[in-house]
Amino acid sequence: MSINSRVSFFIKGLVTGSHGGTILLAGLGFCLTLMVTASAGAAGYPVTFIDDGGRTVVLPSKPQRVVSLVPSITEIIFGIDAQDTLKGLTYHNTHPPEISTKTIVGGFFAPSIPHIEQIQPDLIFHSQIHRAVVERYHGTDTILIRIDTDSIADSFDTIRLLGRIFNQEKKAAEIVIRNQRQLEIIARKVARIPMKKRRRVIRLMGRDRMMTPGDDSFQNELIRAAGGIPPKLNQRGNVVPISVEDWQAFDPQMIYGCGGDRIVAAAYFDKKGWKDVSAVKNGFIRYFPCDLTCRCATHTGYFVSWLSSRIYADLYGDPAYQVTENRIEAKHELALPVPYVKKAAVVYSQIEDFDNKSLIVEMTGPMAMVSTLEGRRSGITTVGNHYASPPFWGIGHNRSVDDIRKRVYRVIGKSRDTTSFLFTGADMDNLSVQTETFKAMQVTAIVTAGVRSNALRMSKDTGRFYEPGTINILLLPGMKLTPRAMTRAIISATEAKTAALLDMDIRSSASPLRNRATGTGTDNIIVVEGTGTTITNAGGHTKMGELIAKAVHKGVQESVYRQNGMLPVRNVFQRLKERGISISGLVDRSACDCLPNDNTMARMTESVLLESRFAGFIHTAFALSDDYEKGLIPDLTAFEAACYEMAEAIAEQPIPGFKDLVAPDHLPAVIEMALNALLNGVYHRLR
Repeated sequence: MSINSRVSFFIKGLVTGSHGGTILLAGLGFCLTLMVTASAGAAGYPVTFIDDGGRTVVLPSKPQRVVSLVPSITEIIFGIDAQDTLKGLTYHNTHPPEISTKTIVGGFFAPSIPHIEQIQPDLIFHSQIHRAVVERYHGTDTILIRIDTDSIADSFDTIRLLGRIFNQEKKAAEIVIRNQRQLEIIARKVARIPMKKRRRVIRLMGRDRMMTPGDDSFQNELIRAAGGIPPKLNQRGNVVPISVEDWQAFDPQMIYGCGGDRIVAAAYFDKKGWKDVSAVKNGFIRYFPCDLTCRCATHTGYFVSWLSSRIYADLYGDPAYQVTENRIEAKHELALPVPYVKKAAVVYSQIEDFDNKSLIVEMTGPMAMVSTLEGRRSGITTVGNHYASPPFWGIGHNRSVDDIRKRVYRVIGKSRDTTSFLFTGADMDNLSVQTETFKAMQVTAIVTAGVRSNALRMSKDTGRFYEPGTINILLLPGMKLTPRAMTRAIISATEAKTAALLDMDIRSSASPLRNRATGTGTDNIIVVEGTGTTITNAGGHTKMGELIAKAVHKGVQESVYRQNGMLPVRNVFQRLKERGISISGLVDRSACDCLPNDNTMARMTESVLLESRFAGFIHTAFALSDDYEKGLIPDLTAFEAACYEMAEAIAEQPIPGFKDLVAPDHLPAVIEMALNALLNGVYHRLR
């Protein structure tokens, strides 16, 4: 196509060629008309298209100050490396990690117009529910774009469109190709499953009643792409109610949900009728990150792979269902400042059709080492850390560590006799390399860390199996450690890891309201012997112990940020979510007389928490609560007075007395007091 060609296409179904011909595209279901004029302006600008609101959009150049109110669009903007233009987003975005550096303008359902105005955006991505934002910016110089993504094909077209908008077409194409490849692999695997073995799968949704996606929802398309059979309820919409009769008639063999869907599961799955289906009887209920289940964006193929591998974990371990060869696909060299390291790299491989990544550190000669996974070993020439992506977990859970180790070593060409690896569910692309030195003394720590689902508080939480999260640490000292020093180094590294988690206020996954985490349930460490001057101790009072602790502390914090997007300083919405506290479920509806509904309260509460003074009050309550729960603070009289003062500041008027407005009845005392003050202030402001 020449530079002067003009390409116009209707992605919803019609494509108009340069000569006026019309081509029917079946099954794309997208409601954008995109017109790109390659000959006008540098880098393909201007870009012209009709958005899903029927608005003709003309972009003369690359946007510079963007606000995205739609989480799927935000994710794509980051995915195509256009995040430098993104200045504002909602707190419903939790991925990728860089979102923690952006300005929060409220929640998806009720973003704050004043906070959007402060950004002075030149472009706003919105959805059909953001009527107030559209009214505010209609007729102004700020460009409004509405993009509805209702199918997998839609998501690919959206990615391509955003690639054009931000002049990142190559990156957008790479994302689409990656997702299509993942979907194609799963389609080939599913094709080998006889129809009589296909399983009925339903997405659980709702809070106070049972809900599920409608027949036309993209979520049921995801189930079909994963090889599952979704229900057909003759109802259309993103979320529809399901009756107990339809529930039993469908008889799901697998149920899955995300986040707060556990609430409705806990409320219904012990009730007659609801509990009498195969999935509930067999305990085949799984939960995934909401970032994956609730949107089609840059990780659609990844989620379909994960869902399919959970539905058919028992089958996919059978070689008959493997459709690609086990192989190394790529390698990324890693420069380590360690004299006895010959080479190091992250190796990308395909094992049993799923992505795996291995950190491989090869040494110049055999050494002794201590591993909390394997014990003390000698004659080791290679140490490493292996990541199996979540789609592989279902298969891996049915195997021993030894079996997994053999399969991995076979693919990467290593021998069990001379190799020692750790294994993790934390992505190797998110590892942190930290080196600390003092005069001639040096130590390098290589850390991977994931704390989203696996963090726990030792001495408080019950010992039971969790899905992998894991903090893995490889210690490469610049001097030779004796056996005593190697084992002592484990304590120094462990204490530093725990200090890093405490300093970041990482919450226990099992008891987040009351406990900070001290680690995860599957943490491991390898300490290599090293070469050079002999060191006999690596404890807290030694210089080597100090260096180990500093390197590990930095490594854990950086890796947690890279893996989970968590910084020591986080917005109040994220910290509420980490404790399992939902603003939408915070208000006791029966106590809110003379207000239209609790949504009004929730929206005003979000707006109030965007103000640093009031957010800081809740942050203070979090810190105070932990100490009070441990008995370190005996009296809350002063804090009670502060609660009244803060409530009246929010209300902008005196409050004669507090109402009990907080719905959850299991909150720690300090947090309940603080949230009740917040809600009372909002309640009286609204009145």
